Amino acid sequence: MIGHGSASVSPVSLAQKETKKIDLTLVSTKATEPHSALPGTAATGRPNAQAPEFFDEPQFTVAGVTQAANSGGHGSDTVLRTTEALAKATVSLSKESSVGSNPTTSAVTESSLRDALTRNPKDPELHHRLGDVEEKLGNSLEAVREYQRAAELDPSEPNLFDWGTELLTHRALEPATEVFTKGNHLFPKSVRMLIALGVASYARGSYDQAARCLVSASDLASDNPTPYLFLGKMQSVEGTPSAESVERLERFAQLQPDNALANYYYAVSLWKQSANSADTRHDNERSARAESLLLKAVHLDPKLGAAYLQLGILYSRRKDFSRAISAYQKAIEVSPEEFSPEQVTPEFTETLEVAHYRLAQAYLRTGDKIRAQEELKLHGQLAKKTKEHAERERREIQQFVISLQNKNSVPRPPN
Repeated sequence: MIGHGSASVSPVSLAQKETKKIDLTLVSTKATEPHSALPGTAATGRPNAQAPEFFDEPQFTVAGVTQAANSGGHGSDTVLRTTEALAKATVSLSKESSVGSNPTTSAVTESSLRDALTRNPKDPELHHRLGDVEEKLGNSLEAVREYQRAAELDPSEPNLFDWGTELLTHRALEPATEVFTKGNHLFPKSVRMLIALGVASYARGSYDQAARCLVSASDLASDNPTPYLFLGKMQSVEGTPSAESVERLERFAQLQPDNALANYYYAVSLWKQSANSADTRHDNERSARAESLLLKAVHLDPKLGAAYLQLGILYSRRKDFSRAISAYQKAIEVSPEEFSPEQVTPEFTETLEVAHYRLAQAYLRTGDKIRAQEELKLHGQLAKKTKEHAERERREIQQFVISLQNKNSVPRPPN
């Protein structure tokens, strides 16, 4: 098109019967000089800093912060804990900041950065670095505004990603989704942007959309384990996995046969399919395959308690309570009752809680009421301890108060 740069698209990954929409944007050469095209197109330029595409403008404003005693998410407590863990894992996908964690050093750096911004207020790198410092100092409202300003001045992949993860961390789910959606539009080859969009969707309760994002991310980089691990965590908690999710987790297990988690997550997906299937023949085949994968997983990682737990569930469904009890006991054995804060992950605590509860049920089925009562008591103590830890962590995180564009009031507080 005369007066515009060229645009091209790389080979597009399509699953069987899948439909994708491909957007190609021809940018005016006058608007982007000396660059000639958007990121990911034929040229190597990026949107002009004076008129970035995203900022026509965003449909939200971070109006303030509040201390939240709950997560404001969707679903059961297990889903909420998984959501929080996924959000933390998403943040870890950002490159490590060069700013130290020492408060004194950070305060000095903050002062020097503000001085530099006084001289050069349109430097996106300075705004981004100041955002890093403010977050480390616990000034989340200042941090998110600096990240936003950096993205306004330079809507690069790192700037959009870090802005989105800051919103996600502080439970501004709709704004985070808006930022990640635009980031995915501008940078369709960014695996972590798709992962982040999937996590934001999951946090909002859009589980099917979340799975589709992770499936697409795994197709973008089939040899990268990260999308599969996120997909595995999601599907191991919520509902019956889609056929596409199972296919990708099967590919993960094939690509990394010696990865215990690859075998475990594929086994869980097969088990969930069989548990919700009316086809007895295929149900038995999936169950046998899942058992084989789980045994392989615990062989590769003898401390993978979640795999022992899943074996116990599988044996219980077959009414093989002797083997189920042994599997549950092993799950508890490799997951010690006394654990450090670093160990408190959804997989870890869920394994212990469920193992004690299911072991109690297995004892009841075999007539051992005394041991059943002991296990139920342990389950109750652990559940209380885990809940207290989760609530304490949630209270420590400031939650953003969001004002939506063209709205007269902020959204209702989380339930």
